[in-house]
Amino acid sequence: MLWIPFTLLAAFMQAWRNAFQKQLSKDVSVAGVTLARFIFASPLAAFYLWALYAWRPAAMPEFSGTFAGFIIGASLAQILATALMVKLFQLKNYAIGAGLAKSEAVLAAMLGVLFFAESLTLWGWFGVFLGGCAVFLLSGARLQQLSFQVLLLGLGSGLAFALTSLWVRQASLTLGLPFPHGAAWVLLLVILLQTLVLTLWLALKDREVLLALWRHRKLTLAVSVCSCVGSVGWFTAMSLESVALVKTLGQVEVLFMLLISAFIFKEKLKQTDHLGLALIVIAAVIVIWA
Repeated sequence: MLWIPFTLLAAFMQAWRNAFQKQLSKDVSVAGVTLARFIFASPLAAFYLWALYAWRPAAMPEFSGTFAGFIIGASLAQILATALMVKLFQLKNYAIGAGLAKSEAVLAAMLGVLFFAESLTLWGWFGVFLGGCAVFLLSGARLQQLSFQVLLLGLGSGLAFALTSLWVRQASLTLGLPFPHGAAWVLLLVILLQTLVLTLWLALKDREVLLALWRHRKLTLAVSVCSCVGSVGWFTAMSLESVALVKTLGQVEVLFMLLISAFIFKEKLKQTDHLGLALIVIAAVIVIWA
């Protein structure tokens, strides 16, 4: 049951990361805010891996072509998912798109069963779908508001996030290392590749963004730290339990985000927020029990 505290840690840290990203986005472009998740995270991930080996020595991994494929796929899929969310933001449909992107848990369940030899009980499926409905409700989306473009972008983002999580889990299992060393190796390599790709892209296309991140380095560091600790939680939990259950329980992130919005940013909750939060709690209890 260790996947449960690791998932809760991930959700809590991701909520704070989003709060810091919200502040950073006032002065930095979306591409820069995305890079802020990774740019200072690599040294932290490397230190975490070193600390694990110092605490409990284990064999060094033997990398294969299959493992490399999972790492590359997960890294690029997460960047693609973020890019699709940016497009939704530009269309001023971010809230609706965010709700659709949270179809990640449902899509991960379907893809996991079809292509990754994962299985869910009937109660597990119920919890996954209930959690998806809850987050969609919290997004404020309405079916009549959904154009084909918004639907395609939102579901595309959810699909890319789902593939990211599934490939991360497969990469961890492929290494065959003891818990939690495999997840730590995957975390470090994914973050390194994403940092390299995004930094090179911005260096070629928009160097001013890199300068803006340096000017706001304290806030950028806060984003990276929260993102790295959150990723430790996600990657470790997904090495222990199916992606669908981890991501469904991880939707308590929305609860943390709304609490931060209410108490830190002084934003009021809507009536539908209370219903959505109740459904998320019920879904979380169901997947833990399942």
